[in-house]
Amino acid sequence: MKPLKYINREISWLSFNERVLQEAEDPRNPLLERIKFLGIYSNNLDEFFRDKVAALKRLARLEKKSLITANDLEVLGDNPIEVLQVITDTSRKQHHRFNNAYKQITKELEKENIFIINESELSNTQGKFVERYFKEKVRSGIIPIMLEEEMPFPTLNDDCIYLAVRLVQRDLSNGKKYTYSLIEVPNKIQRFLILPDKGEKKFVILLDDVIRYNLKSVFQIFQFDKIEAYTIKVTRDAELNLEDDLYQSLPTALKKSIKDRKKGDPSRFVYDAEMPYKFQRFLMKHLKLKKNDAIIAGARYHNFKDFMGFPSMGRKDLLNPKIKPLEHPHLVGRRSIIEVVKEKDILLNFPYQSFDHVLDLLREASIDPKVVSIQATAYRVANDSNVMAALINAVKNGKTVTVVIELRASFDEASNIKWLERLQDEGVNVITGVKGLKVHSKLIQIERINNNKSEWISLISTGNFNEKTAKIYGDSILISAHKGINEEVCQMFGFYRMNYLNFKYKHLLVAPYSLRSSIIKLIDEEIMKAHLGKPCGILLKMNSLLDKKVCDKLYEASQAGVSVRLIVRGVFAITPQVPTLSDNIKAISILDKYLEHARIFVFGALGEEKVYMGSADLRSRNLDSRVEVVVPIYDRKIKKVLVKILEIQWRDNEKARVLDMNQENHYRKNNKPTLRSQDATYDYLKTFTKKELEKNYQ
Repeated sequence: MKPLKYINREISWLSFNERVLQEAEDPRNPLLERIKFLGIYSNNLDEFFRDKVAALKRLARLEKKSLITANDLEVLGDNPIEVLQVITDTSRKQHHRFNNAYKQITKELEKENIFIINESELSNTQGKFVERYFKEKVRSGIIPIMLEEEMPFPTLNDDCIYLAVRLVQRDLSNGKKYTYSLIEVPNKIQRFLILPDKGEKKFVILLDDVIRYNLKSVFQIFQFDKIEAYTIKVTRDAELNLEDDLYQSLPTALKKSIKDRKKGDPSRFVYDAEMPYKFQRFLMKHLKLKKNDAIIAGARYHNFKDFMGFPSMGRKDLLNPKIKPLEHPHLVGRRSIIEVVKEKDILLNFPYQSFDHVLDLLREASIDPKVVSIQATAYRVANDSNVMAALINAVKNGKTVTVVIELRASFDEASNIKWLERLQDEGVNVITGVKGLKVHSKLIQIERINNNKSEWISLISTGNFNEKTAKIYGDSILISAHKGINEEVCQMFGFYRMNYLNFKYKHLLVAPYSLRSSIIKLIDEEIMKAHLGKPCGILLKMNSLLDKKVCDKLYEASQAGVSVRLIVRGVFAITPQVPTLSDNIKAISILDKYLEHARIFVFGALGEEKVYMGSADLRSRNLDSRVEVVVPIYDRKIKKVLVKILEIQWRDNEKARVLDMNQENHYRKNNKPTLRSQDATYDYLKTFTKKELEKNYQ
């Protein structure tokens, strides 16, 4: 089979999510971590069907091929109907693996005396416990919807699961009579109920089964001989309709669109495979599903995203050991972080180092009498964000605070609108993004007046300023007082205020203006070195690689003899190791305890590397439709640290998968000593911290 030059985005995404599923299947992972990976896989798939699959279905209805532009590999011009069929087939295969993984995990949990039981397995004592819990905590939120042919079918929410209930009554004249109903399983009640122990045995039951156990009392006014309940789930098109309206603000339009999401067309229907065929057809008919829709016969339980919060059952030994975040050696015992940063740049690497340093810096800035203003961008914010609290406190201390909040962060729109309203109430100057562009850059800038002159400190990050995700995402933040960098960060905030301003950037690489052309120029420099016989190389780490111009330039670099190494967590369009096309391109994907989220780009070799880090993946949406900022690393020690971390990750032979044209996700195996990069990165930074502390106290 002739290798494809580019891999379809949607097919590549399914391959990425398969890597998540592999983590649930991997017996090397602790049992309770494996069940959480099932939750992550399920949550990913829900968003995929809400967004990407729904978009393909809209294209399919237009009966047009999805067109490819000069720069765009987001959809590769494939027939959307054919891609949808591949997605459905692949999803069904993965769903089978998913169910087998769940069965295997539950068996292994039973060996550890942890039992996930259903309503039919309850003892009398457990049954009474469940009845009491249902009466006190659940019953008031249960309102059945009776389904009748002549009545309008209810709109099912896509973030909920439903019990499809069938009441069976024997009828001597007609055989059997069926009554159908739907019960929405409340999503504001904890999904898992821990039951009383039996000796050393621990038991947990799902809320779905708590309701099943009490169905007779719910439908007690009906005459029936048998009652059955099967879980169903509908995933809907999550497209936001934000048509321009001169009389409607963006927050108002978003609120309306978020509400309208609940009425989007179904993009997937998952049902319990045990459901009787006649009942299936009844539901599918009223949901207006067609044969070519993603209709998946599943197992007993859906909405597995809830399993990300599966209780620990008091068994820390079945979880990954928690690491203690390291303090940065140059910030330990220092009274003022600002004074340290004025002397040298600081690099923080999460989750290995403490995010508290960021909060400490913001706290210091909020009370420092020389600080006059703080500016920040916000994309995904923690619900009870200490970062936002520090900015609000700065306002109360008389500082001018500006926050550029991107309201259109996918599936976080409602949360961001709440933060918008709270920040405005607290006196923060709020800018709601840039028209026509998503503000995806991760920036904070602190301005001080010292001896009647302005001086700045900037934080430029690969990920969101979010203390929650900093514990589980692999990200980096550069904190710098570099004059040129800070002047350009200041220009960025000037652009956010007045979008018509167009600045030139000498230091920062900024999308949609210079980022793509700068990356291509850097690749060209390595190609030139290869032609001249000089040391050269490219090592790039990111979440996704899809931009056609960048992909083509990397192919050109490979053909010139440049060693191209790619660490890409998610979607990936290139086909490595194809003769005459990509002989010198190798690629891996790392999935492990922490989500690899950093974007770090290295060009060059043998100590002469140029290193950059920032918010942007190399895909057309980031380079053309978002405001992204990538910063050069000038400090030689920081540059060395980042290159070292990437080299550690490149040597991973425990959790790295080889990316190739077949997308088979084989774990990389070799004869070298075992290296799990996330553990090795922590050990390296721990050693680095110790050495730097020893220098400080000599």
